[in-house]
Amino acid sequence: MGKIKEKVYDFKDRLRDRKMLTLVITLVAVILVLTAVIFKKQLDYRNLAENGYNNAFYQLVEYVNHAEVLLAKATISNSSKHGAETLTSIWRDISLAQSYLARLPIGTNELESTQKFLNQLGDYSLTLANKAINGEDLSQEDLDNLTIMYHYSGALKDTLNQLEIDLYSGNIKWGELEKKGGDALSQEASNLSQASFGSINENLHEYSGLIYDGAFSEHMTNPERVGLTGDEITEGQAKDIAKKFIGEDKIQEINSNGKSQNGNIESYSFTAKVGNEQEYVISVSIKGGHVVSMNSNREVTSENIKPEDAVNLGKQFLNNREFKNMEATYYLNYNGILTVNYAYHQDDVTMYPDLVKVKIALDNGEILGVESTGYLNSHRDKRELPQDLITEEQAKEKVNTKLEIKSSGLAVIPTKWNTEILCYEFKGNTGENDFIVYINAQTGEEEDILMIINTPEGTLTE
Repeated sequence: MGKIKEKVYDFKDRLRDRKMLTLVITLVAVILVLTAVIFKKQLDYRNLAENGYNNAFYQLVEYVNHAEVLLAKATISNSSKHGAETLTSIWRDISLAQSYLARLPIGTNELESTQKFLNQLGDYSLTLANKAINGEDLSQEDLDNLTIMYHYSGALKDTLNQLEIDLYSGNIKWGELEKKGGDALSQEASNLSQASFGSINENLHEYSGLIYDGAFSEHMTNPERVGLTGDEITEGQAKDIAKKFIGEDKIQEINSNGKSQNGNIESYSFTAKVGNEQEYVISVSIKGGHVVSMNSNREVTSENIKPEDAVNLGKQFLNNREFKNMEATYYLNYNGILTVNYAYHQDDVTMYPDLVKVKIALDNGEILGVESTGYLNSHRDKRELPQDLITEEQAKEKVNTKLEIKSSGLAVIPTKWNTEILCYEFKGNTGENDFIVYINAQTGEEEDILMIINTPEGTLTE
């Protein structure tokens, strides 16, 4: 005991020595620094992992949502060719969904039924796709099974969407997801194994083996730019065009931003001040002096105008500029701004390639934005349309009988190969969902199906 006391006193004496004190302080400081560095690295690692999990979950939700829409389309497809494309897309989306699901920190046991459902959905879609590729029509049993899978994919989608809300609101952390999220997915997964899904399991044993742009906007990149007509203009001429388009009486000041590439169209860009804080940025094409885009930064805080009245204001605005014979197709209301897609009409035929997007303020009807890339890429005043058409009644016979047709007409639609097809456009519903089916007006082939999403904000398509 005495020796221990001596050592303690000896240590105290040493601490009184400045060199020893400095050494101890330095040692403590080093320990603190190392602790902080290790803690920071651990925090960085956790943040990196968290971001990776967030991205994987976001991708999972996106692919499950898109697969659900494709399943709905597959249930009313009447074309082997188009059905094969849709079913192959489902298989691809489900495969990607499975890949992202496997990256989440959720126990395998909890996800067993969910993984089984996705596996079966992917395999079944691929089996039916191969069947359609070989020219075989899907049987009624096939369509019934797809309908059942559509309903269960919707239930799974709803669960994932709720988990997404909980995650991003902070109600669930990834550390807790292994327990809570796993339980939620497990509960939903158990629903997938009910009696109605059991019939699909038996059937499967017999086989060995999608800011809003509206319909067709993804195909608005015709490299020929047939609507970009006229000679090259100077910057001064472009400035005059910009002022007239916005409204010269509104503009207090306008300045050049130089040349720019707007939707692969060479343009002059300008900023126009129209109020204390409001500005417009507008681009005018060097070739022909066409307005490619215009956008205002004004915030809208109230809604005093009905959407249908705003649609008419947008049409009137376009008609007073260079855009004639435009009719509204789809729209979306977001934060008091109505975004409307207008398509050119030629002799009662809707020309979907010739799209112009217009943003209208619902507080006072002011036009806040215009985007005309699709129109400038594709527009012709007079297209030569084919004359050797099947009748509308013949085209209607190609539409799945499950679709209750509400309206019909002729429309030109773009393809992913930068071509155009004249189709009969049939709008209707199956009692549960709204669709638009496009039947080739010459061959009678089913060219495309769009699913209509009606929301409180407006009408969307997928």
